[in-house]
Amino acid sequence: MDHSTFYALGCTGLEELMGIDSVFSEFQETLFSQASLTLERSVQTKEVNKKLDKSISLFLTRLSPYFLLKPALKCIEWLIHRFHIQLYNLDSLIACVLPYHETKVFVRVIQILKIEDPTHKWHWLHGLQKPGVPLARGTLLTHCYKDLGFMDFICSMVTDSVKAYSGFINDGNCPQLRVIFSFYASTIVSSLDAVEKITNSIIAKLLPFVQLGLKSNLLDYMAATYMIVCQMAVNVVMEAQLVDSLSVQLCKSLRRTPQLSREGLSCIIVLLQNQKECVVGPKAFGYLCAIPNLVTTLQSIETVHDISPLLRYLLPHLIQSVMNPNDEQQNESLSDSTGLLQSVFQDLQLSSNLESTAAKLLLEEYVSCSNELPSDRISAFNERIQSIVRLFESRYPGALDVALENHVKNVSSDHEKSLLHQFISLTMSCGKYKILPDSDTSLMLSLNHPLPSVRNMAVDYLKEILTSEHNGFDEEFLKDALLERIKDDVPEVVLSALKTLQLHMDLMDAEETVSCLISLLHRIKPSADWCSVLKEALRVFSDPCFIDGNPDLKAQIGWELLPFLVLTNAAPKCVELQMASCVAETTLLSQHPLTHGWAKVLKNVLAKTAPSDVLSVVNQMLTTTLTKNLANMDPATKRNTLQNVCDILSRQGSSVRERAAFVVFSNVLLQSLQSMTESQHLHTAQSVYKLLEPLLLQVYTIQPEQVSSEEVNECLPVFEILGEFLQKMRSGLNAEREQGLLLLSLLRLFITALKCPDSSFKDESWWNPEKMDASTCCYLHLLCRLFDVVISGASQGPLAPCFKSLMQPLLQVHLNEPVTLFKFLSLLWGYNNNLGDQLDCKVSAILQTQALYVGKALLCNQQVKTFNLLASGSSPVVPSLLVCLCSGNLLKSSEELIADPSYLSQALSKMYEDALLLKDKKKKLASIEQLLKCVQLPCCPAYTCKTLLRALQDVNGEPVLAILLPAVERFLEQCASDSCTFLPDEAHLLRLLLSKFNEASAPLLVKDPQCLEVFIRALGTSAKPYPTMPSFQIIALEQITKTFFTALEDEKIQQKILSVLFDLLVGNKNPECAQSINSVFKAISVDAELVANEMMPVDKQKVTGTVQRTRRSKMQTRKTQDLSGPVSEENVVCWPRVTLILELLQHKKKLKRAQCLVPALFNLLSRCLEPAAAVQENLEYTKQLILSCLLNVCQKLSPDGGPIGKDVLEEDKFNVELVVQCVRMSDMPQTHHHALLLLGALAGIYPEKVLHNIMPIFTFMGSNIMRLDDTYSFQVINKTVQAVIPALIKANEGGSGQSEGHMETVVSHIVHVFVDALPHVPEHRRLPILSQLMSTLGPSRFLWVLMLLLFKQHVTQTSVSAAGADKEAVVERDQDFWISVCCEFEVKEQLTSIIRILQYLMTLPQDKEEAPEKKRARGRSAVKKEESASDVIFSVEAHSGKDLRHFKFLSVSFTAQLLASDKFVGKVSDCEDMTESTLQALQQNLLEEVLRYIHSVARCVEDNADKPTAKFWRAMLSKSYDILDKVNALLPMDSFIIVMRGLMGNQLASVRRKAMELLNNKLQQRMQWVEEQIIVLLELISILLKIAGRNHGQVTAQEEDELDINRQTALYSLKLLCRNFGSGHQEVFVPVLKKAVEIVANKDEEKNVMGSALLCVAEVTSTLKALAIPQLHSLMPAVLNTLKERKDLMNNEVYLLSAVTALQRVSETLPHFISPYLEDTISQVARLTLLAKKLTACPQLSVRLSSLSTTLATKVPPRVLIPTITKCYSTMVDAHQNRLGPLMIILKDHITHMEKDQLNNHQSELTSFFLSGLDFRAQQCQGDLKKTGEIEGYVIDCLLVMVMKLSEVTFRPLFFKLFDWSKMEGASKDRLLTFYRLADSIASKLKGLFVLFAGQLVKPLSELLQQLNFSHTDKPFFNSDDDEDSDDDDDNDNNVAKSSLLLSVYFGLPL
Repeated sequence: MDHSTFYALGCTGLEELMGIDSVFSEFQETLFSQASLTLERSVQTKEVNKKLDKSISLFLTRLSPYFLLKPALKCIEWLIHRFHIQLYNLDSLIACVLPYHETKVFVRVIQILKIEDPTHKWHWLHGLQKPGVPLARGTLLTHCYKDLGFMDFICSMVTDSVKAYSGFINDGNCPQLRVIFSFYASTIVSSLDAVEKITNSIIAKLLPFVQLGLKSNLLDYMAATYMIVCQMAVNVVMEAQLVDSLSVQLCKSLRRTPQLSREGLSCIIVLLQNQKECVVGPKAFGYLCAIPNLVTTLQSIETVHDISPLLRYLLPHLIQSVMNPNDEQQNESLSDSTGLLQSVFQDLQLSSNLESTAAKLLLEEYVSCSNELPSDRISAFNERIQSIVRLFESRYPGALDVALENHVKNVSSDHEKSLLHQFISLTMSCGKYKILPDSDTSLMLSLNHPLPSVRNMAVDYLKEILTSEHNGFDEEFLKDALLERIKDDVPEVVLSALKTLQLHMDLMDAEETVSCLISLLHRIKPSADWCSVLKEALRVFSDPCFIDGNPDLKAQIGWELLPFLVLTNAAPKCVELQMASCVAETTLLSQHPLTHGWAKVLKNVLAKTAPSDVLSVVNQMLTTTLTKNLANMDPATKRNTLQNVCDILSRQGSSVRERAAFVVFSNVLLQSLQSMTESQHLHTAQSVYKLLEPLLLQVYTIQPEQVSSEEVNECLPVFEILGEFLQKMRSGLNAEREQGLLLLSLLRLFITALKCPDSSFKDESWWNPEKMDASTCCYLHLLCRLFDVVISGASQGPLAPCFKSLMQPLLQVHLNEPVTLFKFLSLLWGYNNNLGDQLDCKVSAILQTQALYVGKALLCNQQVKTFNLLASGSSPVVPSLLVCLCSGNLLKSSEELIADPSYLSQALSKMYEDALLLKDKKKKLASIEQLLKCVQLPCCPAYTCKTLLRALQDVNGEPVLAILLPAVERFLEQCASDSCTFLPDEAHLLRLLLSKFNEASAPLLVKDPQCLEVFIRALGTSAKPYPTMPSFQIIALEQITKTFFTALEDEKIQQKILSVLFDLLVGNKNPECAQSINSVFKAISVDAELVANEMMPVDKQKVTGTVQRTRRSKMQTRKTQDLSGPVSEENVVCWPRVTLILELLQHKKKLKRAQCLVPALFNLLSRCLEPAAAVQENLEYTKQLILSCLLNVCQKLSPDGGPIGKDVLEEDKFNVELVVQCVRMSDMPQTHHHALLLLGALAGIYPEKVLHNIMPIFTFMGSNIMRLDDTYSFQVINKTVQAVIPALIKANEGGSGQSEGHMETVVSHIVHVFVDALPHVPEHRRLPILSQLMSTLGPSRFLWVLMLLLFKQHVTQTSVSAAGADKEAVVERDQDFWISVCCEFEVKEQLTSIIRILQYLMTLPQDKEEAPEKKRARGRSAVKKEESASDVIFSVEAHSGKDLRHFKFLSVSFTAQLLASDKFVGKVSDCEDMTESTLQALQQNLLEEVLRYIHSVARCVEDNADKPTAKFWRAMLSKSYDILDKVNALLPMDSFIIVMRGLMGNQLASVRRKAMELLNNKLQQRMQWVEEQIIVLLELISILLKIAGRNHGQVTAQEEDELDINRQTALYSLKLLCRNFGSGHQEVFVPVLKKAVEIVANKDEEKNVMGSALLCVAEVTSTLKALAIPQLHSLMPAVLNTLKERKDLMNNEVYLLSAVTALQRVSETLPHFISPYLEDTISQVARLTLLAKKLTACPQLSVRLSSLSTTLATKVPPRVLIPTITKCYSTMVDAHQNRLGPLMIILKDHITHMEKDQLNNHQSELTSFFLSGLDFRAQQCQGDLKKTGEIEGYVIDCLLVMVMKLSEVTFRPLFFKLFDWSKMEGASKDRLLTFYRLADSIASKLKGLFVLFAGQLVKPLSELLQQLNFSHTDKPFFNSDDDEDSDDDDDNDNNVAKSSLLLSVYFGLPL
């Protein structure tokens, strides 16, 4: 497109944007003006470009919110094309698109940027350009916190956007900026959360932008800033100053923008919660208080979050501000603070800690302020804060009490006490802290005082307070105090409290008071002191103002007082009697309907009865009175009374009164049962029994010793035992026996009083609780429980006789007939199987066993007639006993039944089978049939039938089903009703009944149509019988098993069943039913023809004929349609039904004659493809199901995928054309998938047919699909490859009998097609397509073919079309792609492919002679007949020699790159076990192939040495070695060692050298070696020694050039082996040392080899240590000989360095054994040291020599070294004076390291040596004063070291000896110069200490000064007396020089 097109596009986009937002209108005249068409920014001035950048930046900033819209993209297209914003405005462009980093449009923008340079700011986005994937959010966040510049960029984006939209902000909102703010907040917050540690740099980077956000007027900007501040607060602890500053700014922002008050306050809470406490100063408090609606907002936050951190800061400042206002604080401000504090206390809930803090602050601030205020302002102050204190007290009274209590402990002075009392006076409860004058303590403490008198006095004071206005007292406190004193244990205090209570009843809570008084009555002790208390308490109860108007409370009091009527002690004037009398006389009880008249009766009884009988008579009369009153009540009152009495009994306690009351009131209820109605009777009886039963069960546990020796065999009257019980209780004796007898008496009364509501059920043959009414069930429940209690008590415990005596009335009253009794026992025998439990009675195994024993005992005593009646078919006895496994016919199997309960069903089954086989055993058959008939009886309980059927579960057959069929029909009819309800046992029973439809009874469905109809009805019954059970439909479906369906045999019946199943599937919406049908169909073995009939239209029930017949019939149908109109309904396919059947067929395995489905399925497929069907319904899913079913049929017919015979299925029945049509016509990928899978299966069965029809798909795919860039097309390609190609390969491989080579040729052609199409495939699709292709073909076999074809395509097409400059980029791009392709597969597959590539390259010729090209057509036709895979990959004849060489080079270089690529290395590292045998074998094979190829290439290098291609072959060899290196890097160590060992034995010297180099590389790496590896490595020493020991006579002429290099390499390898493993395996390296010494000793040896040998000697010697001593006699002379003055030594610096290194290491290792060679060694060191100064090109030599000198000086002992140095000095002083310096350095270092003892031992020897050395000037000076001074300086320096180590005692004689030596007669005067120079050096070292010795020098020096003065003497001081021939002028000069030198030394002395 040209400029105008882009311009029009951009202007269109701008207009559309202006329609959306007017902010873009200003750019219409700038960036999008007509003038911009001709603007070229590269030629504009800096100012113009700057202005243009500003405009572009503004536009992009405003465009960012609309970036994803198409108009925005149009505008960006124009800006990119015209202004090159991707180059000049990169930051602005990225800022525009960065918020959309997870979209594809963002990646497209990134792809046009030039960011390849690693130093580029945005280079980190470069990785997105090639794959084209969006920027992951994690990557963005990581870069954000790692690159603070990028974080600054994101923050600046916000400020720039705010600036760009500054003129469009309205009321703090700007909708356009929400995208930017959202991106800003989410990125920064997430980055802070992701970073491991927030550093100061990050905080410093963010703070300016945080401050800008808090100061901004934009609400969204502030909200984003709040989020960032919260995240900072959570993740890092900030400095106190920063937290304070942030808090102030947050509060300011909230004051300015109250719209975000909730968010801002939440931010402050988070900040304070996560930072240190007490770091926020008071400045923020003022702004915080000024926030509007502060408390309201905090109240809303409080419902969700904890606001304590903010209140913890706010409250102290707020309380201080209110309590202690500043002078400057205005009244209005003070009023606001007071109101705010009140709102906080009133509306906010303080935590417990804050409660205490606030209370403490209020008290402390009050005391502090009161101390400071003048007295005249105290009252005003108290008035102002009283409301606050009282408000706080009302909300948190406990906290204020605790604060006062703690403060009191610290009060000492009277003034402090006064202030405390002033504060207390401000509270509402100030009165309780008031000091009472009589007790000298507060009211509260007085009320709880330990002295009763003080408590009584406090109660009196309470009375006074209550009579007054009780100001300053909390009413709650007064009420609580009064009730607490009522609970007092002193009667006087309680009495006083009751009197006070009676005066002020209006203040008390009635219910609470009643509870307290009732508790008091229970606590009253039997003493005279409590009588007045009792009477007062009853008087309170009777107070009209207390109970009037509250009938419920009045009734409650009456019922609570009722137990006190029972008399427990009849002694005259006893408290119990008085209490009973007083209670009876109360108004409440005298008017109560139950106790009406009792007070009068009691008076009469007490008046007329003897004292000894009072107790019994009173309680008996009480019972009579209550019973009489109860009988006279109306029904409603009676019902309530009974309920209340039962409630009283249920709360029975353990006291004497409560136990006696229980007996009396229970007796009342039992005596009243006779007068009750039926419902009341049973209800009351049930309630009473629930109370009695737990107590009766405890009677079993009475211990024998607790029972009296007097045996009781029957139950006595209640009141007779009650008196004895109460007497024992009062005496403190054990009364458990009497209590048990009381309970048994009540039980007997209960048995006789219980009535049967309706006795008609007793005449029924079965007592069926499932059909009884509630009253009967209740009666039977009580009867069962009574039987259980009585029968259990009769067998255990001391009172068993009494329980036995109860059995008779129980049976006589309720079970008086034997038949009735056995019906009851039958009920108990089988009731534990009742899941419904209508009787609400759990029959335990013990009760069942007891009932069986009772039945057994009764059966033994029955008459024959009764016995026969009980054993008849209508009797429940036998079935019930059978349920209990006690059938008479099974007695012979009793042992088995006891051992295995499941044996019952087996025994019954065996009995039934025997009865069927043996005709003479009709009784057994009849008994089984009788049991089955019993099951079908409607009167038989369902749980019994259920249990019987379980016992008969193995009894199956047609007769069994025929007998049970009526029962099934009955239950199914019950299901048909609208109100279908089933008991759980009925549901289980029906399930068991339906289970009789099994394979044994299946023939009955064929014989009996009614049976079939019942089963089909069961299949259609969807009712769910019970919540925990499946529906009957599901149960019936579960019966259709494989064996059941097979047993039907009749195909019509099977067809009917199948039809019903499919109909159910269509019409049923229950997923469980559908799942069951699916499971049934999957399980049964069905003929495919039956299924096919179900799928065909109504008029096509039979499936016969071929596809041709189908087509003909289809044509006939079409003609008929054209003539007569629409198709009849008979021909219409029911697609929903067909679809469901097809779904079932998907997973159907047990399908007989599956081929019968094929015609029907293809018929359905053809109907799906009809246009009319497609219009009516969407049949894509149906197509997929049909195709899938066809695929399943193919897999069943041919499991191995091979051809099938015609007798199984004819080929013409498979309409492949229809399948291909599905691919071409459908738009659904799933349809394509299924069609292609089917084609793949058909390709193996009918390859020719598929190949004939598959071409349209490939044609369609190649011309259209592969060029499209969408997922759908990609899926089609993948599915085609997966479905078709493997089958075709398999068919070509085996089916047609062709060879392996031909198969590879076919595959190569297929791959070639994909490679040729690759340039037209979208880039991001290429890798997945090739990966899928190779995965399908098998990468281990054909990946190498793909790679070579890709290489050929690059050579012949890509590189030819590329320009010269771009060729390298093209090669790099293609190689990256090839590596990606390879790395899609496993390492083994890649290694195999590399091996195959190398093998293929070796089959190619070296080169091709250029020849005229043949005609392509002829060449193709000629080759086509015998074409091989090699010709397909690369035809030598069809390409030039240059192409061939390029192809080879590209293959080899790619192989090297692949092996070194990160992806490949990563895959190798991910391999779990690199030493796996198969992988190791591949690596070895690869190395062999690489070496073989290297050998081949090396030979080509030799052959082409003089040809133009020589450079090419050398490059090939280099690349080949590169491959070898890469393979070596990947080898596991064990494999590496084995392979290297083999390579070292190779005939080629270059191969051997390469192997050694590879080994050296490994040895140089610091690795952890395993001992096994070390052993194998050490075995290489012998091989390396052979290589190192070869000479030129042992090799051929070709290897002679490489021999020396190989020997050096071998020696280096030996050195590395020794360095790594020598310390642990020293003996192994002794031969190495011998060989190395042998090489060194050979004078004719090549110098580089000798240098390597010397280095090897150095390493081995240092490792072997003492083991090297035997070689020293050969080694040291050889090494020293190499260091003699030889010309070749100077020419080979490496050789020289090696020799010095060897000498140094030997000296260091064996210093005590080199004394024979020490003189020569020192001499050579001195010589070489001077030489090293001249050889500046070899700095290492000086270092090595210095190290050697140090070694000699420090390691060799003084006794050896000092004499040797003396000899060396004597030798050098005459001939080699310049070597004396290095010699003295050695001695100097030696003396430095000498110990004091050693120095003392050798001092004389050293002194002699130094006297000789100091005499050098006098003896050896030849006029060269400079050289003399230098040598003399070495000696002096050495001597100084010794001097500094001497003590004063040893130094003084030495010094004076030297002084005398200098003045010795006849000695040269030069000694004076030497001595004074030495003295000067000593003085500079000793400094002030030298004065100790300088005194002896003063006079000689003064004389010396006189002698040196020419004015006093005519003769020169230094004359040349010894040299007569010397020139006078020279003597004069010499004298002057020496004199000057002496004077300079003289004047330097510190004298």
